Amino acid sequence: MTELSPGTIAAIGGLAGGMALGFAARWGRFCTLGAIEDACLGGSRGRISAWGLAIAVAIAGTYALDQAGVISIAGSFYLISPTTLLATAFGSFLFGLGMSLVGTCGYGTLARVGGGDLKSFVTFFVLGITAYATMNGLSAYLRVYLFDIPAQLDQPAGIAHTFAAQLGGGEHLWAYLIATAIAAAALTSRDLRASPRFLVAGMIVGITIVAGWFVTGYLANDPFDPHRLESFTFTGPPGDTLVYVMTATGASLQFGVGAVTGVIAGAAITTLVQRHFRWEACDDAREMRRQILGGALMGFGGVTAVGCTVGQGLSAASLLAFTAPVALTGMFCGSWIGLQILVYGSLREGFHDSLNRLMRRQPDV
Repeated sequence: MTELSPGTIAAIGGLAGGMALGFAARWGRFCTLGAIEDACLGGSRGRISAWGLAIAVAIAGTYALDQAGVISIAGSFYLISPTTLLATAFGSFLFGLGMSLVGTCGYGTLARVGGGDLKSFVTFFVLGITAYATMNGLSAYLRVYLFDIPAQLDQPAGIAHTFAAQLGGGEHLWAYLIATAIAAAALTSRDLRASPRFLVAGMIVGITIVAGWFVTGYLANDPFDPHRLESFTFTGPPGDTLVYVMTATGASLQFGVGAVTGVIAGAAITTLVQRHFRWEACDDAREMRRQILGGALMGFGGVTAVGCTVGQGLSAASLLAFTAPVALTGMFCGSWIGLQILVYGSLREGFHDSLNRLMRRQPDV
């Protein structure tokens, strides 16, 4: 019997986890932009609280694996090879702006592809090609010119590790305390508590992020053929998937390739079972332009920020990396500005309307 290579094991794990994420996106309506729209335009905190619950579950599970010695998060590039916070803020803002133009993030784009959305095929290709070019091609020169690449750190730089160094108690204790606080804040949302679907989706996503670390850090951990410790992200992997499809005989399977394929497959199966699968296309040239521009902004911005809503917002957040809150803030600001312009026609009108609704909103308890 042929033994599977670490890359193949990682790809299979990515496929399985991606299918779970595809299910959460289609059945559980787990979507970053949708959560922001609900909170800012619809007055509902259900989906954005589900996102917080996913982060809390991911933090607790990841640090539990690390404490048990199953994986070692100290080797994660989010902690020892972080980008500059300025690059994270700039890139995530562009990603958020692109997300508002497209109507979803990179992860949501893949879930839409699985549901038969043809315009998301266009976004997928643009996002993948732009991201790959920003990592390895012509636009990489612009990225490197704009932002310095910091040297690799000797010690992991994260929120829990810093608290432990300054205040004592150990990084695992601080991680569990932070995870508990985030979960408690998320569960204060009446909209979340009233929706079992959002609750289950948030927990599935959080557990899947932990599973990504387990697959790459334990199952695919071969000292003679090491696989990089990573979890789910959907900025670089779409480009890697396109390259693999074109050069499979000269390329090797990766975790990200399996993850991209898994999200599409999981979303397709879910929509077919629900009988929601349908072919959709752009209404006009204006919508197509938004899809192309949004995909390009997400590709360049996501690579510059070293992660998307899932890569920085969940995987890096599960490690309590310093870049995660910066990235989430940048993506929120970029998408909020984009939504105001798209919905109201101007940022000023959108700001006044949002302020008025905020003043009228009742406490969500």
